[in-house]
Amino acid sequence: MKKILVTGCNGQLGRAIRKEYAGSDVEFVNTDVTEGEGVKALDITDVDAVLKMVEETKPEVIINCAAHTNVDACETQWDLAYKINAIGPRNLSIAASKAGAKMIHVSTDYVFEGNGTRPYTEFDEPNPVSAYGKTKLEGENFVKAFADKYFILRTAWLYGEGKNFVKTMLRLAETHDEVSVVSDQLGSPTSAVELAKMIHYLEPTENYGVFHATCEGDTNWAEFAEAIFKRAGKNTKVNHVTSEQYAKMNPASANRPAYSILDNYMLRLTSDFRMADWQDALDVYMKTLDF
Repeated sequence: MKKILVTGCNGQLGRAIRKEYAGSDVEFVNTDVTEGEGVKALDITDVDAVLKMVEETKPEVIINCAAHTNVDACETQWDLAYKINAIGPRNLSIAASKAGAKMIHVSTDYVFEGNGTRPYTEFDEPNPVSAYGKTKLEGENFVKAFADKYFILRTAWLYGEGKNFVKTMLRLAETHDEVSVVSDQLGSPTSAVELAKMIHYLEPTENYGVFHATCEGDTNWAEFAEAIFKRAGKNTKVNHVTSEQYAKMNPASANRPAYSILDNYMLRLTSDFRMADWQDALDVYMKTLDF
């Protein structure tokens, strides 16, 4: 039976991965920052703790879903963000190499500056404009430096079982007749279920490297909100605002890429696997919600 160690197992992607693998001949070593039922506590920023956990459990695959994903908070919590988003992946990669395990690391569209005019491929030069993006890029670099066998998956606008944009919009619709949402940031909303499917597809292979991993198609945040309300039967009006207008309303907000559409180029070139269109994936997700 294959053994897979998952970090951040209680997050949106960690939960989706466990459901995706249900019924498979796999034993999970589920870890998160705090111990729980069927969950081992693991501080990925502690290299000794990581090495000890991997030595004791002997996984054949490590999937890193742990991250400091609060983009605004990362601006004022640089050290913490760097420890979780960069040092953590470094530690896991060192342990993976020592154990001969595959390393699967989840990264982000925020490694790009966001001033492009065409979807970014895996060969475009990263240039992050936020602390979150910068620390995530450092995490990628550490994985490349220390892991012998790795998959780096850059995803975007992720939603699943947990706190996310879809649920935030639905919650706001309960008490607001209208909401203001940015309309000049473009990207691809991605279901954690779809990303978990891609991980499950790549994990048994030796098709190593950097992959973009987003649902097909693209939109902006305001149109994404409208799509959510339409599917939920909500009449909440969406006011389209610019990033500059939003920043004035929320002065603590970090810089975000205006254009972060990713092209799943390597996946298309090297496999038959395709991720679902973002609207189809949203349809599936909405059916799981109670609203």
